[in-house]
Formats: sequence, structure tokens, C-alpha cells
Amino acid sequence: MLSKPFDQQTAIVTGAGQGIGFEIARQLCANGASVVLNDIDPAYANEAAGKINKEKGICVAMPGDASDTSFIQSMVDTAIKKFGKLNIVVANAGITLFADFFEYTADAFNKVMQLNLGGSFFLAQSAAKQMKAQQSGGRILFMSSVVGHQAHKNLAAYAITKAGLEMLAKNLVVELSPYNITVNAIAPGATLTERTLHDAEYEKTWSRITPIGKPATVNDIANAALFMVSPASGHITGQSLVIDGGWTSVSPSPY
Repeated sequence: MLSKPFDQQTAIVTGAGQGIGFEIARQLCANGASVVLNDIDPAYANEAAGKINKEKGICVAMPGDASDTSFIQSMVDTAIKKFGKLNIVVANAGITLFADFFEYTADAFNKVMQLNLGGSFFLAQSAAKQMKAQQSGGRILFMSSVVGHQAHKNLAAYAITKAGLEMLAKNLVVELSPYNITVNAIAPGATLTERTLHDAEYEKTWSRITPIGKPATVNDIANAALFMVSPASGHITGQSLVIDGGWTSVSPSPY
């Protein structure tokens, strides 16, 4: 029997109750990994893990706030307790709070910063400490966005976090490379998920303005994520991969 690319690997994926995070967790499990699956909503987390386990994956649900440092450490501790090691972290959890710049509140700003930047930073820190102690390397992946590359109306605060995550990936190369830990980011563009499909015009609009003629699927994004945390990407670190069907090359506004 041929081995799978993530056999004997353990991963944490945050914000994985549905959408892109779920598909990343599902594909990791399908390819041999054991996954600690996080979502802030217990119902989403448990349902997602249940679906993966029914597909013969190995997945443990861990509901909780991925911006809380004590909870972040508990995810790492759970991975070690359940599976004995931690090899991969995908910091996918994040929130998007749209608002006009002139009306943006301090509360909204702080929430976006705390989860998108703070949660990713401290998850990487906790995971890297464990990976360093294991002396066997590891993979850390941040979830950026095309709005970290191109301006998008009403997303100033969100865009700061996404550009910041790409710089964080670049900066951590200096500190993590000596321990064979790679750190990268992927930057999805328009993607069909449960959330975006609530907008009846979303697929039509983004199909019109995306050069390749359609928005991404969660499978498109997960394929890129799995490559970036796989053995095949071992010489790639500090990089950001844009998956947007060419949108950032032309950047027409959906408005």
C-alpha cells in the first residue's frame, strides 16, 4: 500500500468549521494527517470533525476562540496529548468586518486585529516552540488575501491584517529557519463558500471580473494550502502565493 503524503503528521487548522478551513482540514486527513480542527462555534466544529471522521479521517474537534492565547496553547497541548507531536499549523481563523473608513469603530478594529493578526501570531509562536523542541521541523501557513495586495473598498482594517501576515511570514524566516520550520502564506481571491454564496450576485459578479472567468472553489484554495505544507515545498519559506484567477493582475472593483 502506497503511503500518503501526510502519513504520521499532525496538524492544527483554525477556523475550520466550514469553507476554506474545513476543506483544508478534510484534505489533510484524506492524505494521512491527524487534525485538530478548531472553530469558535461548537456546532460547526463538531459537525465538521464528524464529517471528516465518517470519511475515515482522524479529526478531533476543538471549539474555542482562536485569538485567546490560553486557548491557543491548549490546542497545541491537545495535539501533543492525542497524537504525540505537531508538524503543521494552518492559521485560517479570521473575521471580515466591512465598514467605511470614516465610520470604522475602535471596537471593530480591535476585534479584527486581535483575531487575524494576534491569533495567527501567537498560534505560530506556540506551534514553533513545540516544533523546535521536537527537533524535526515543521510547516506554518498563514491565510492572507488578495486585499493584502490590492485596495478594496470598506476593508482597510482587514487589509492591514492580511498584508501584515505576509510580512510576518517573511520576518519569521530569520527566526524559524534554523529549526527547519518553514513559514508561508497563501492569499485567496474571491472564493465560493457558504458565506459568500449568501450573496446571490457574488458568483456572477466575480466571474465577470476575474480573468480566468470564475471565482475559486474551496478545493482550489485547499490544493494550494496542502502544497505549501507538504514535503514538496520544503525549500519554500517566507513566501506568499496568490490564488485569484488573475484578479490582482487587473484588479477591477466589484462595485
